[in-house]
Amino acid sequence: MLPATFKLCAGISYRHTRNMTGLRKNAMIAIHHELNKLSGPGPSVWINHIRRRSSLLSSRIAEETYSEAEQCYVQQGQEALQKSISILSDQDGWQTEIESANGDKVMSKVLPGIGKVFKLEVMLEQKTDYLYEELVDNMEQMGEWNPNVKQVKVLQKIGEDTMITHEVSAETAGNVVGPRDFVSVRCAKRRGSTCFLAGMSTQHPGMPEQKGFVRAENGPTCIVMRPSGEDPNKTKFTWLLSLDLKGWIPKTVINRVLSQTQVDFANHLRHRMASNGGLEAAVAC
Repeated sequence: MLPATFKLCAGISYRHTRNMTGLRKNAMIAIHHELNKLSGPGPSVWINHIRRRSSLLSSRIAEETYSEAEQCYVQQGQEALQKSISILSDQDGWQTEIESANGDKVMSKVLPGIGKVFKLEVMLEQKTDYLYEELVDNMEQMGEWNPNVKQVKVLQKIGEDTMITHEVSAETAGNVVGPRDFVSVRCAKRRGSTCFLAGMSTQHPGMPEQKGFVRAENGPTCIVMRPSGEDPNKTKFTWLLSLDLKGWIPKTVINRVLSQTQVDFANHLRHRMASNGGLEAAVAC
């Protein structure tokens, strides 16, 4: 069976069969099946090497199934993540905007070509996995616990890491800043114990500009969550925020609103996770 399988695989390399996606997928499945039979309880080095190579090929096959528009969204999400990591990696030039008694801190700095960006740094009492589940897997429920958000809707999912969302924000107190909406591409990644949720503004045919809302722009933005070095049951939470709210709003007002929004978000998230913990405990009883 194994020689026949590799003959099938070799056929993929010929030009006239390269576009036969079904054949390629069947070949990869067959290879994995044969490797599993050969490996036994202790797989050899060469088998592990082939498995890694076949996994990479499987990923490439999956990428080839994306349409041109989907590939563009994936690239935008990766760009947002890369830009965000670059900004957060530079520790110089940050100025404190707000520092709460519990240690929550919002800082800012002005970047060429982007403008003013804000960075929230807090310590949360929950494990990183729980927070990732709430903010990524349960993203559409955010309007239930964050009064600054009216709605989050996933318009499209592309693979495991990329999604297009539509978010509607609530007006601020006194309607100083009216309701805004955003269409964003988001990239969710996990690297070891660290989780990332990056995003930036995009366009989507399923969500043109809406009557009654100012279409604002964001990005690059990114939430980074990683376990605390002192206590793995706690999470160091960092949120990079960059927004253009559009409209005629004084910069002093925008700066105050955005920095306070980040502090409020941390508190709302704490309350949400605490209530979830209480509910889980009640169910367990």
